[in-house]
Amino acid sequence: MNFLTIGHRGVMGVEPENTLRSFVAAQQAGLDLIELDLHLSKDGALVVMHDAHVDRTTDGSGPITEKTLAELRALDAGRGERVPVFEEVLDAVRAPLQAEIKDVAAARALAEVMHRRDLVARVEVLSFHDEAIAEVSRLVPGVRTALVASRYGTDVVERATAVGAGTLVLNIRRLTLEIAEHARKADLRIIGWVVNTQDHLRLVRALELDGATTDYPEIKRTGRFTA
Repeated sequence: MNFLTIGHRGVMGVEPENTLRSFVAAQQAGLDLIELDLHLSKDGALVVMHDAHVDRTTDGSGPITEKTLAELRALDAGRGERVPVFEEVLDAVRAPLQAEIKDVAAARALAEVMHRRDLVARVEVLSFHDEAIAEVSRLVPGVRTALVASRYGTDVVERATAVGAGTLVLNIRRLTLEIAEHARKADLRIIGWVVNTQDHLRLVRALELDGATTDYPEIKRTGRFTA
């Protein structure tokens, strides 16, 4: 299997994260996949933003769930970019996507779009939350899913297999050979995040991971030559 380089919220190291500008830049840089995050607005729109609040990434404040799509659209998400909805990203780039959902409600909204746009082949669904993965798997037969974990032990493998996830997306700073080998025995693909330095990339290669999620597009260029 080819080593995959995944753009974290687009290329958030050089462009405003989770914006169309960032996603287009990731595609132009030749990254294999683009990762993004989904939340529901007050009026049920599937919007692309990482945090539950808009404060860090826009010029607004408050929870996403208390704002309508129109109110979110009025915010500056960086360099004049607007907060996109998921379907705008589908139209703006051709690259395969990794869509991270935060809860069961987002899983249901995403499932509706996946059915309507026939996205099983293009979109892999990620979550830190086992129940969200289980729900999207129930609603979208054949969907590819990945369990994301930041603080974890070898039990993360059993969690992934219990909800039918085929991939683990794991914090590179906590990843050990023991966990990687345990995942391999369970036939799980392993992606390391966030891989932003040559030291991290060497670790990814040494552990023979299947890919790396990065903030910087140059990891794609250097990854081929790192042993």
